[in-house]
Amino acid sequence: MTALHRPAPPTAADPRRWWALAVLAASLLVVVMDMTILTVALPEMAAELRLGAMSQLWVVDAYALALAGLLIPVTALGDRWGRKRMLVTGYAAFALGSVAILWADDAATVIAIRALLGVGGAMVMPSTLSLIRSVFADARERTLALSVWGATAALGAAVGPVVGGALLESFSWHSAFLVNVPLMVVAIAAAAWLLRENRSSRPGRIDPVGVVLSAGGMTAFVYAAKQLGKHGPDLGTLALLALGAAMLTVFARRALASSRPMLDVRIFASPVLRAGVVAALASSAAMVSVLYVGSQWLQLVEGWSPLGAGVALLPLALGAMVASPFAPALAERTSPRAVLAGGLVVLSLGLALIAVVPATYPWIAVAFTVVGLGTSALGLGSALIMGAATDDQAGSAAATEEITYELGAVLGITFLGSLVGAVYRAGLPGSADGAVRESVAGAVGGPWFAEAADAFVTAFAAVGAVGAVLCALAAVAVWRLVPGDLTLDDAHH
Repeated sequence: MTALHRPAPPTAADPRRWWALAVLAASLLVVVMDMTILTVALPEMAAELRLGAMSQLWVVDAYALALAGLLIPVTALGDRWGRKRMLVTGYAAFALGSVAILWADDAATVIAIRALLGVGGAMVMPSTLSLIRSVFADARERTLALSVWGATAALGAAVGPVVGGALLESFSWHSAFLVNVPLMVVAIAAAAWLLRENRSSRPGRIDPVGVVLSAGGMTAFVYAAKQLGKHGPDLGTLALLALGAAMLTVFARRALASSRPMLDVRIFASPVLRAGVVAALASSAAMVSVLYVGSQWLQLVEGWSPLGAGVALLPLALGAMVASPFAPALAERTSPRAVLAGGLVVLSLGLALIAVVPATYPWIAVAFTVVGLGTSALGLGSALIMGAATDDQAGSAAATEEITYELGAVLGITFLGSLVGAVYRAGLPGSADGAVRESVAGAVGGPWFAEAADAFVTAFAAVGAVGAVLCALAAVAVWRLVPGDLTLDDAHH
């Protein structure tokens, strides 16, 4: 088994590298789709298994919590054990969990299966990034490969509801899980054939205290942030948020004191990496919150079917897919700084359009497309994060990037989702009843629907306006952090 500790020189480029990228991108697509596919399948699943409101929340959240909590320890293990081996194990966990759904007949089993899928996701996502870094030795090719990776992540988030809706129209809710099985079997075979093993020459020590601190801290922080978004601040949630932050702080201090830490936090000394993190956070938060609020607007206010709403959200992904491959070439002609900051400005403009255009679908589709075009610079952000690390730090950089995406998505829904609730309730007449005040879903078909729909449209516009300001601030931060004379070659160790 060959360990690729150093990238081969460009002359010895792996002839199968683009096929390898196809496998890595396709598997990422499945993992990201799994985050959103369940939003469509949940009502039918809840009815059949008689899931209460709390059980439904756990079915949705178990995946994200397992994935976020295990990213750091699993990536450190992959550096030592082999990233290809970790990737294939993740595929197997995905296939196993997806088959097991056939025997699930209660809430606890479904939650356990979703957690197992989250473990698989934690194994797959950073491994794809680390392997792209090792397979593509040439800086320009690697940036293009990472741009394709970024576009695939955007596509997966938008396609999940479409695939879920299409499957539910023909089959039972089980199909939303079973669709993963043939895809993962093909991925295991293709990865075994196309990918070479790759591990770090100086892997971090697996520190049991560090595992508890990182996994516990991430899980507590993400769970508390989600609870804040759903129920607003209360003492218990704020205490849990503080505990999560404190555990992560202690973990970071232990990592700094170690010569071979599980996560090399020293990579944050690089302003270029910090710029990549800011861009990834902003793009992820914007994309997920627009998907979340846009989906509610289409289905609850406009009355579209789940499948129709899924298709209507596709401009978000199409914008990213069309523009992503051009980002590296544009960065070469201008500069990485201009393209990354420019992408965030375009993203800001797309969000501003949501705030100002009439709330009818053709106009909102234009806004979605501009938002998608703006997220196309995300792959370049990935390239800056991965390029700022040495070969031995590749796992740490990959884990950092994935944590950034996860936190961006969670914080986007927590804070912009809370904004939607606050603006929506403020726009309702004082005499509106409790169910209507809770959410626009409670007003569908009732006497207060017209007022609730207007209030939700105002809330959707508010998300666009606030998101636009945040992305503009992120563009300024990126412009200040990335040196003007940085080239794509400089951005890669």
